[in-house]
Amino acid sequence: MYKVSFEDEDVVIRFKEGMIERDTLSRLLDRVNLESVLNRCKPAVAKRNAGKRSGFPYGSALLQDPVFNKGTAFTEEERDALCLRGLLPPRVHTQAEQVARVLENMRRKTSDLEKYIFLVSLQDRNKTLFYRVLIDNIEELAPIVYTPTVGQACLEYGHIFRRPRGIYLSANDRGRVADVLRNWPHKGIHIIVVTDGERILGLGDLGANGMGISVGKLALYTACAGIHPSISLPVTIDVGTENEELLNDPLYIGLRQRRLRGKPYDDLIEEFIVAAQEIFPRVLIQFEDFANSNAFRLLKEYRDVVCAFNDDIQGTAAVTLAGLLSALRITGGKLRDQRVLFLGAGEAGIGAGDLLTSALVSEGLSTEEARERCWFFDSKGLVVKSRTGLTGHKLRYSHDFECVADLLPAVEKLKPTAVIGVSGRPKLFTRPVLEAMARLNERPIVFSLSNPTSKTECTAEDAYTWTRGRAIFASGSPFDPVTVDGKTFFPAQGNNVYIFPGVGLGAIACWSRHVTDEMFYVAAKTLAGQVSWADLDQGRVFPRLTKIREVSVRIAVAVAEVAFERGLATRERPEDLERYIKSLMYDPQYDNYV
Repeated sequence: MYKVSFEDEDVVIRFKEGMIERDTLSRLLDRVNLESVLNRCKPAVAKRNAGKRSGFPYGSALLQDPVFNKGTAFTEEERDALCLRGLLPPRVHTQAEQVARVLENMRRKTSDLEKYIFLVSLQDRNKTLFYRVLIDNIEELAPIVYTPTVGQACLEYGHIFRRPRGIYLSANDRGRVADVLRNWPHKGIHIIVVTDGERILGLGDLGANGMGISVGKLALYTACAGIHPSISLPVTIDVGTENEELLNDPLYIGLRQRRLRGKPYDDLIEEFIVAAQEIFPRVLIQFEDFANSNAFRLLKEYRDVVCAFNDDIQGTAAVTLAGLLSALRITGGKLRDQRVLFLGAGEAGIGAGDLLTSALVSEGLSTEEARERCWFFDSKGLVVKSRTGLTGHKLRYSHDFECVADLLPAVEKLKPTAVIGVSGRPKLFTRPVLEAMARLNERPIVFSLSNPTSKTECTAEDAYTWTRGRAIFASGSPFDPVTVDGKTFFPAQGNNVYIFPGVGLGAIACWSRHVTDEMFYVAAKTLAGQVSWADLDQGRVFPRLTKIREVSVRIAVAVAEVAFERGLATRERPEDLERYIKSLMYDPQYDNYV
C-alpha cells in the first residue's frame, strides 16, 4: 500500500484485483519518477475511491453490471478513468449504432421465443440499451417482451432460465418474508408487480414460472410510462402448483408440491403485504394473474388498506370500457343504449361489468338499471337467476331470463350490440355467432380479448370476413391488417398496456394512498379521447402504440387529479401537474461517468 498526498488530499493506492499490480508499478518506477506515475493514476484513483464510497463499479465489474454498463459506448475518457482500456474493442460506438446492432441480430432470430430470450439477455447486460431499443420499437417489440410471446416464455421458463430476476418468495419463507425482501439491493422501490402464478394469461397454473409475467409488466411500465427500472420490483410468491407437467419436470424452478391453500396461504400473503409496506413505504402493489378464487378476495381485502390494484380485474375493465367508448364514436350510439354480452365471467369479465356499471351510473342510471345492460355467458351457459350454484360476483349479474346453454341461441335471443370475449377459450366466436351479430347490428362490436393468441375467441380475419367488414373489432393479441371488399382494416390490440402504466405513474406521482375505481374510469375516458378519427377510420379503437408514452402521461395526470380531489394524495399538488409528471419519466440515455 502507498499513501501519497495530492494538494490537500491524501490518496491511498491499494494493490488489489482490478487495480494496478505491484510488479506493474515497479516496472513503471524503473522508467519514470514516482510523481509522474501518481499524476497519471490520480483520475482513476479518485474515481475508484469515489466508487468505493458509492458502490459504483469499475473495470470488469462495471461491464458485468447491467445498470451502469454501456458496452462499446464507453468514451475514451471513461475507459481510462474506469480501468476499461483493453477490456473493450477500441471503437467507441454511439447508442444509435448499438441499437442498430441489436435490431439486426434480433431480427435474424427464427422464432418469437428466440427473440424474447435475446432481449432478456440484453436486459441482463445493459438495461439502458434494452429500454432504448424497446421504447423506439414498441410496436414491434411489445408482443415479444409481453403478450403473446411471454405466454410461451412462461410455459418454458425453467428451460430457458438464464439469470434470476426479482424476488422469489416461497411457502418455505413464512415468518421471514421481510428478511427476504431486504435482500433486494435497491431500497427505493415505488412499485411491485406480484403474482402467485395460478392463472397465467389463459394458460392456467404455471407456478413459479409466472415470474415472466411480473418481469414483463414492469418492462412495460418503464417503456410505456417512464417508470425508472430501479424503483420497480417483480415478485413471485411460490406456494406450489397443481400443474402435473411442471411437478414432473426436472427443470422446473419452483417448489415441487401442491398449492398452499386456506389460512396458511392467506397468512403468507398478509405477511408479504405488511413486509412490503415496512421495507418500501407507500409502495404501489399490483396483483397479477391470481386465480379467480383469490383475486377478487385479495383485492377487496387490501385495496382500502394499502395502495394496490388488480390489473386483470381493473386494468382489463378500463381498456374494455375505453374500447366501447371509442366504438360508439363510430356507431353514434350512447353507452346507456348498449346491451353487452361478456363471454367469460371471471376476473376480466366481472371487472369490466363492474366498471361499465359505474360508468352507466355516472350517466344517471341506477345500479340495477346499469347491471341490466351487462350479461354474462360462462362455461355452463347464460348467467340467469334460475341457475343454481352461482358465486357471489356472478349473482349480481344474473337476470330473469330463460336458461340458454349455447352461445349462438344466446346471441339470437338477447340481441346484444357488443360481444366481449374474456373466456380464455379459443374459437368460441364462430362464423354463425358473428354472422348473427352482423344481422342484428349495422356495426357489431366484437372484442376478442383473451390472451395469448392461441386462446383468442376469434381472429381479426374471422371477425372482418364473417361480418363483411362491418365489425368494430379489437383483440387481446396483435393481428395483421385484413382486407375485405377492397378496404383494409388495422385491428386494434385491446392491451392493458394502454392503462396500467399510466395509472401506476399517476399514483406514484402523487403518492396516492389508494387506487380507486374512479381512477380507472377516468383512465378509460382519457384513453378513448386519445383515439383520432384517422385511427377510427382504419378500424382502430385504440391509438397506435407509438403514442403510448403520450397516452400514459394523459392518464397519469387524470389519475393524479382524482387523488388530489379526493384527498388521497400525500404530496402537495405541483403548480403544473403535467410538467411535473413528465419530469419523473425515465429516458434511457447514457450518462457520462467521468
